[in-house]
Amino acid sequence: MTARLVLDVGGTKMAAAVVAEDHSIVDRAVLRTPVAADAETLYDAAVFVLHAALAVAAVPVDALGVGCGGPMRWPSGEVSPLNIPGWRDFPLRDRLAEEFGLPTRLSNDAVCLTVGEYVLGNSRSVGNCMGMLVSTGVGAGLIIDGRLVMGASGNAGHIGHVVVEPDGPECRCGGRGCLEAVARGPALVQWAVAQGWRPPADGEADAVRLAESARAGDAVATAAFRRCGEAVGTALAGAVALLDLRTVALGGGVSRAADLLMPAVYDAFERHAGLEFVRRCRVVLASPDAGLVGAAALFDDPWWPAVTDLLEQRSTGADHGVRTPLL
Repeated sequence: MTARLVLDVGGTKMAAAVVAEDHSIVDRAVLRTPVAADAETLYDAAVFVLHAALAVAAVPVDALGVGCGGPMRWPSGEVSPLNIPGWRDFPLRDRLAEEFGLPTRLSNDAVCLTVGEYVLGNSRSVGNCMGMLVSTGVGAGLIIDGRLVMGASGNAGHIGHVVVEPDGPECRCGGRGCLEAVARGPALVQWAVAQGWRPPADGEADAVRLAESARAGDAVATAAFRRCGEAVGTALAGAVALLDLRTVALGGGVSRAADLLMPAVYDAFERHAGLEFVRRCRVVLASPDAGLVGAAALFDDPWWPAVTDLLEQRSTGADHGVRTPLL
């Protein structure tokens, strides 16, 4: 059996795994992301966790698939994730390809989540779906009519930078009132602290402690998660109306606080979903391994669109006889 090595880079953790042909996880390793570190320290952490996954796997691997937060240059794989400031135009794909000697492809982590949900069968029957990550950043991937949508620059799906509060907080993208500025984990904590919430004496002010407080009945902590959920549900209603989606799968930190967030997500979605075709969309939780499975699937048709050849040709000036696809 030949498998694929995969890496999922997030603002909280880096997860590596070996994924079999049947989409099962053979082995995995997880490392906390040294998010405040410089570029090379971050890269060393990524290499370490990949080697850790390989060390316990008893099967050969033939390719390396990577999911990382955006924005990024696609398909060349230079990454500038807003939630990892140490990487700006970092050539992650090329560095990993050289390091491991494997064919390497890199896409947005939310795209990988979306593809993973589809190939696992959770969204396949509907053909029009979105996978959405709500964690230290907020992003999404899109499959329309059974085809992955990448957009002109490969960055389609940045729902985190849809405005949900026009006079809301400043966002790291340079805008104001973006969904990410309201709903990402650190933003929840920042808002709650500003409203007077404090973690237990021996605890850190983070989303985990905030969730514990909310479950214990703390009013401010509860309000923070409701504010987040309402922002997510509002953005989803607009996205579904624009794209006529049938399923939206939510992953990331939301899955660990679903009991706190999802009621508010559903309430806001129903409140803003006025049209019948919008109300038909199902909002569900994503499979825990969807991002890893989707990263492995980047080497399968149609999850690495043929337009990448054209983009590579344009970026290098090379002429390999690639014809412009009729879109």
